[in-house]
Amino acid sequence: MKEQIVICENLSKIFTVGNSEVKAVDNVSVNFEKGEFSSIVGPSGSGKTTLLNLVGTLEVPTEGRIIINGTDLSNFTRDELTNFRGKNLGFVFQFFNLIEGLTTFENIELPLIFDSVPYEQRKKAVDVLIQDFNLDYLRNKFPEELSSGERHRVSQ
Repeated sequence: MKEQIVICENLSKIFTVGNSEVKAVDNVSVNFEKGEFSSIVGPSGSGKTTLLNLVGTLEVPTEGRIIINGTDLSNFTRDELTNFRGKNLGFVFQFFNLIEGLTTFENIELPLIFDSVPYEQRKKAVDVLIQDFNLDYLRNKFPEELSSGERHRVSQ
């Protein structure tokens, strides 16, 4: 049996819109196994993005629980979820999420600043990433100077 790295049990997410409630995810249970590719498919409005936001700790379920790599996130505070996400999860967003006034180097460096990584260590880590992703020629460019593909590579 393969290792289950994400376990979702009876997840529900209800949003309040005006005076009504919208059940975006309704009692979903699903497991994701290490080394497997999974697809979440369905019509527009069926809760795909909400489910991904729940698993990615960007949203908190109204009901149910999520276990990632053996860690039950049910009782985590928002700050604990933010810390867990920063150290354990990665995203490739549909949109680039780059800050227009910052260079490629600075956009890559920003999460390390929020994580209180000392300057010399940040600089070294960003230099390694820039080298590994062949972004050196973009180091001092701003997002508006990059092509769509270049923005995507920088934002990863």
